[in-house]
Amino acid sequence: MDPIHDSVLFQNYLTRSGQFDEVFARNQSIKPVYSDVIGAFSALSPDEYRQLNEFAKKSFLSQGITFATYNQNPRGIERIFPFDLLPRIIHQHEWDVIERGMLQRAQAMDLFLHDLYNGKKILKDNIIPVELIHSSSHLCKFMEGFTPPGSTYCHISGTDLIRHADGEYYILEDNLRCPSGVSYVLANREAMKKTFSQLFKQFNVASVMNYPSVLLEVLQSVCPAGVDEPVCVLLTPGVYNSAYYEHSFLAQSMGVELVEGRDLYVDNDFVYMNTVFGPEKVDVVYRRIDDDFMDPLVFRSDSVLGVPGIMSAYRKGNVTLVNAPGTGVADDKAVYTYVPEIIRYYLDQEPILQNVPTMRCGEEKDRQYVLEHLPELVVKPVDQSGGYGVFIGQNASREELEKQKELILASPREYIAQPIMALSLHATFIEQKNQFEPRHIDLRTFTLKGKDVQYVLSGGLSRVALKEGSLIVNSSQGGGSKDTWIVND
Repeated sequence: MDPIHDSVLFQNYLTRSGQFDEVFARNQSIKPVYSDVIGAFSALSPDEYRQLNEFAKKSFLSQGITFATYNQNPRGIERIFPFDLLPRIIHQHEWDVIERGMLQRAQAMDLFLHDLYNGKKILKDNIIPVELIHSSSHLCKFMEGFTPPGSTYCHISGTDLIRHADGEYYILEDNLRCPSGVSYVLANREAMKKTFSQLFKQFNVASVMNYPSVLLEVLQSVCPAGVDEPVCVLLTPGVYNSAYYEHSFLAQSMGVELVEGRDLYVDNDFVYMNTVFGPEKVDVVYRRIDDDFMDPLVFRSDSVLGVPGIMSAYRKGNVTLVNAPGTGVADDKAVYTYVPEIIRYYLDQEPILQNVPTMRCGEEKDRQYVLEHLPELVVKPVDQSGGYGVFIGQNASREELEKQKELILASPREYIAQPIMALSLHATFIEQKNQFEPRHIDLRTFTLKGKDVQYVLSGGLSRVALKEGSLIVNSSQGGGSKDTWIVND
């Protein structure tokens, strides 16, 4: 049987010239690592596949696996997180390179942040322009001269990779503040195991289910000195946050309390949690709220999400905040362009994974090029995440191009530009057409780092742009996801 031509689900699938297809080769043959999976899927009739798809969707709904997309519904109404049953498969030998690259990057970023807040040697050596750092909105003056426990700043990193037309992986951006999405990795895996249990058992797929236990180990490893049995909590902005499902899922999986700011208070520079048994001292706060809202006595005075006085307790070494405040300066998209130099400077190594070529609009030569080649570029705000504010030149009207030029000229430091990278394609089931079609995907990896603990989640979250031709894969922009299988022979 020739699955791609004989299966109703795949019969109209066509690879695209000049773009990397994860599943099919240019001659439409199935790539070896996918042969068994495509064979199993192609044996299904459309009705059988629809039944399995509905089963998976009901499973997600019953578990409350939802996401709010503010751009589509500003009132934050939640919807089922779209999930495509055909997994993305990465061979172990490819994953080994990605894993080493993630650990190298995490180590370099911690050294960079420690230096930035404790000596600024990299600035004195003119590796990174001083003005670039000082103009970052995420530089935190309250971290000056302070070193967190274990010298760890980025305990949890979410780094996005793409695979270009040349088949190579490139780093698209770093997320070092409150990266989200890991709960969907675990939910996707559970859905696959329930829906295709026999198929799943045929493969030696690397497990992802130990993530919560390793995360708890990381939190405990960076507790304040002298604490033998640390009390950890997860601090959420509340039920109206787009990632609230993830907050509650992780807290429950780790066996720690899920708290809001009103559940905590500071007394004599120690943090306490209100419980039915009375106050309980808290040692580690995995906070899922931004720096600005952490402490109204230090940051935004109008914040009701944070805990008054928590920064003072943190500076006194009585509580650990995860991630550390001020890490956002390292995932500023203009600073991202210097990560290769940061790796060379601190580790004396060449970067294992390359950045996407990036132009800084704050520099005159780069800015001029960007303005002259806007239709060929993707422009991003340096301090946004989740796909918000991304401008794709090839899709823009003349008026939109002119408006974007005005934005860049008004605040050049606030924008970077990248060539339109041909994100790889992956066969994805399109419900409206009852068949698989190619859709663009990327990969969010999750790296954990604590005192004597480092870990990269095997596979991460493969995000898929469900709209034909779209390059925006973010879940916050209506994208979906796939289970990611790391397999060995």
